[in-house]
Amino acid sequence: MNTAGKNINGLMEEHLVKLCKKGDNKAQRILYDRYSGGMLRLCLRYVKNISDAEDILVTGFLKIFEKISRFEYRGPGSLSAWIKKIIINESLMFLRQNNNFRLIPENNLPDKESDISLDNQINAEEIYKLILKLPIGYRTVFNMFAIEGYSHKEIADKLNISENTSKSQLFKAREMLKQLIIKNNVLYES
Repeated sequence: MNTAGKNINGLMEEHLVKLCKKGDNKAQRILYDRYSGGMLRLCLRYVKNISDAEDILVTGFLKIFEKISRFEYRGPGSLSAWIKKIIINESLMFLRQNNNFRLIPENNLPDKESDISLDNQINAEEIYKLILKLPIGYRTVFNMFAIEGYSHKEIADKLNISENTSKSQLFKAREMLKQLIIKNNVLYES
């Protein structure tokens, strides 16, 4: 067996992909078990409702198994990146189809951001809960930029908006998040 890739439940990642391409149900189950937990958390960054997130996850994995024959293994991490991309796209499609995705109209951006800085002591779970309170447009752009690492151009292309709208939504998301942090007493004094 090839030793390239991560060991997933006794199967190397590359070998697991080959088995999934052949329609091996056991390999598909191993793949699902390995990635579904993290991908469900990813879905929950875009939608608040657990049942919607689970629906997105199932739809995403059906698409993954349908398209895996076109996936080209390029070393460790390539499989998880490919799966993540599909799940993000499914989340965005869900938001569009359910008319939940509304951007707040773009305004001129202020020249500088506020002076509030976040202390390293902030609990990640508290921040996650506050991110979920952001309006859907803010939250989506914030997740794509700050968490997933998409550029404003990529966000604009995926959401069919302008780069300036993406920048505006991100700025507003950050400002609102700062206010939520202050309002919820999550900001700790140094």
